[in-house]
Amino acid sequence: MAKEEILLVDDDSTVLEALAAILRDAGYQVGAARSAEEGLRRVQRAVPDLAMVDIWLPGMDGLQLLETLRRTVPQLPVIVISGHGTIETAVRATKLGAYDFLEKPPDMERTLLAVRHALEHRRLEEENRQLRQRLEPEQELVGESPAIRRLREQIAAAAPTHGRVLIRGENGTGKELIARAIHRQSLRRDRPFVAVNCAAIPEELIESELFGHEKGAYTGATAQRRGKFEQADGGTIFLDEVGDMSQKTQAKVLRVLQEQTFERVGGNDTLTADVRVIAASNKDLEAAMQAGTFREDLFYRLNVIPFEVPPLRERKEDIPVLARHFLAGYCVEYGKREKTLGAAAMDRLVQHPWPGNVRELRNLMERMVIMVPANRIEPRDLEPSLAPRPGEGPGADAAAQALPGLEAVTLKDGRARFERAFLLRHLEASGWNITRTAERLGIERSNLHRKLRAYGIEPPGSRSA
Repeated sequence: MAKEEILLVDDDSTVLEALAAILRDAGYQVGAARSAEEGLRRVQRAVPDLAMVDIWLPGMDGLQLLETLRRTVPQLPVIVISGHGTIETAVRATKLGAYDFLEKPPDMERTLLAVRHALEHRRLEEENRQLRQRLEPEQELVGESPAIRRLREQIAAAAPTHGRVLIRGENGTGKELIARAIHRQSLRRDRPFVAVNCAAIPEELIESELFGHEKGAYTGATAQRRGKFEQADGGTIFLDEVGDMSQKTQAKVLRVLQEQTFERVGGNDTLTADVRVIAASNKDLEAAMQAGTFREDLFYRLNVIPFEVPPLRERKEDIPVLARHFLAGYCVEYGKREKTLGAAAMDRLVQHPWPGNVRELRNLMERMVIMVPANRIEPRDLEPSLAPRPGEGPGADAAAQALPGLEAVTLKDGRARFERAFLLRHLEASGWNITRTAERLGIERSNLHRKLRAYGIEPPGSRSA
């Protein structure tokens, strides 16, 4: 078992040597820094198990260092030490998040007791985090079609390895669900799983989101921020809709994959990240490579283990299983009596083409649980949610294809279908940026959110199917 590492930050050589001797004799590994800035650099390279920080330091003082550490690596316990200890200083250090406060010169018994307690506290917090992860309801890969069986076999084979995975499939097919299943069965299962929807983050912010930024890197960057790669260190990062990244961001991601190093926006320090990358896309990446919008070298780095997720319309035998699964789950979630689907209603579900895939089916079942008072769901309850879409069916004419809603039976129905299609078109055009879409449509964001909930519209990747 590896020794627990303690970082000492003190500019007093005598105290530094005395503390280091006490801790090494007790079996700990010790690192030393003579300034707050040097201490931060060491933490950025590798996070220790505990930091012991002197208050009076040249440049940035110990309390400022404490505040920075609690913000950037909150899991790291910090013990503050001082040769000029006062009650006010101890109280301030505690309020800033210090685990304990020690006075100089260091007393061996008191020091070792504080260290043991701090490390035990860290271990308990980590165990609690892992326990919470395990107790979270695991989303299942539901279905018994040959395609779903193959996916389960692929997951079982790929998960225990470190190979990168690229998941391809339409929106709503459950790409993030598969990514989480891979992580859950991997050797990194006890480390973080961090999901990033590349399509939902504005271009000007995605680098900061992925790699973090330093204080003052740009207007509004009032504090240092850890990026998703840092947060996923030791675990898995899921890059959803990776085909929507700019060429500049693609180049930076490629470097992380090649060298496992990166810099925060506005920073010069080289940081490391040991992460397994799982990417997903609903785009034709081969066509994007030919068009010059997606890097070939990045594609081949990501596409080590390829997964193809079939759309729901190609595995209709899974529709009844999924519908009952979602229906039962939402009845429990909302405290409703058990609901069932009539035979005619189930037939209607099976015949629907499901352009929104599993996500659309799940949203519909949630709507049925909330809105249908009866315990048995019939075809009339499913309308107009499952009314034919523009261009569907052999009798669809050019006018219906051009203008959603023309095939509706009532004016209210036609208006609802047109508005849903209209909103989807503008959301896709703005990259699913809610603020930008609301501005383009001339409505309040809150109003747009209400409409999206009413029509069961969700951003891609916002909730695993």
